[in-house]
Amino acid sequence: MNKVFLGIGGNIGNKEKNFNHAYTLIELKLGKIVQKSSVYETPPWGFQAEHAFWNQVIVIETKLEAEELLWRIHEIEADFGRKRGIERYSSREMDIDILYFNDEFMETKSLIIPHPKIHERRFVLVPLVEIAPELKHPLRRLTSIEMLESCRDDSIIKKIQEKP
Repeated sequence: MNKVFLGIGGNIGNKEKNFNHAYTLIELKLGKIVQKSSVYETPPWGFQAEHAFWNQVIVIETKLEAEELLWRIHEIEADFGRKRGIERYSSREMDIDILYFNDEFMETKSLIIPHPKIHERRFVLVPLVEIAPELKHPLRRLTSIEMLESCRDDSIIKKIQEKP
């Protein structure tokens, strides 16, 4: 089984309903959710938006390889109305990013693992530290805590829902 850390988030629609629906689709199409961080309210990152995001990090166990996992993630995002290729950063009901896939490094035309911006995003690092503080980035060789401590992002990250 592959151990995968996913970042999930969205800022439009009924966020609680969207997250619950995402959990169902993730378990149906990707694999078993084995751990969840708390849910955090965060400002948009990289663009301006009317509504704040909810973000969370979850861990799944899956038999899927990374490319098929990505393809199925795109299916789930499409179920939430996401259209790829329009804008890099935009408001959406649900976004799912592969943060880590085991402790592997991979770079293809469609996928880079670990996610290349983990260390720049407090909305990823804060929930990641909550569930995996000592997890080492396979390339940077820093733990989640060390990356958070050196992160230049000064966004205010507010816990809104305790870890389920």
